[in-house]
Amino acid sequence: MSIRGSVVGRLLLIDVAASVAVLGLWYFVFSTYNRKKGAAALRWVQAACAGKGRILESHWMGSSRLQARLHFPSGWFENARVTVKFRPRALPLQWLVSCWRRQKETLTFEADLGGSPSFHLEVVRHRWCAHNRGISSRKRDDREWDIYEPGPIILTTRTHWKQDPTAELNALMSARRRDILQVRFRPESPQFSATVCLEALADGEAATELVSALREIAAGASTHRQ
Repeated sequence: MSIRGSVVGRLLLIDVAASVAVLGLWYFVFSTYNRKKGAAALRWVQAACAGKGRILESHWMGSSRLQARLHFPSGWFENARVTVKFRPRALPLQWLVSCWRRQKETLTFEADLGGSPSFHLEVVRHRWCAHNRGISSRKRDDREWDIYEPGPIILTTRTHWKQDPTAELNALMSARRRDILQVRFRPESPQFSATVCLEALADGEAATELVSALREIAAGASTHRQ
């Protein structure tokens, strides 16, 4: 019994050691992969600034989150930074959950504006909505759907709202097709933030247009105060 127990104990130790080694190798390989993607993302950001801004420093916050500070000319952005969120590939369970939820890799830009907004505004992008006409069919492909692209919906705490859209909302609507997922204004720092799909920065020309769109949005908010 003692010999059998000793063999089982050794096998158990071998299994544990092998599992730790596999998990360690997994973490090393995929954290290295994320770091390579992070270096590429910073190059995309630098290229997108088109000489108007530069990266001051960057650091990793865990294995899937990268943050960098940016410097722009006066009149653009103050205390600017970007946070790049990758899929948590180095952590198997979190990675599987991320894949199941179809979470996208994103870049969030945060900065203070030349003029502090006197309002809170959050815009979340929603592409499409649809409903079934209720026509019954055995084949799923035979269902008839009506697809609609909804117009803008504004929720505000202001007691008075002008009929004409404000400058920042005009800029938002003009930039709605540039992979901007979320935009937020608030009086506190950071006064402006925008989240975009990371893959949108891979195309240099599109990334430059994206930065210009963010600049236009921020400029509209800083000049419009009430």
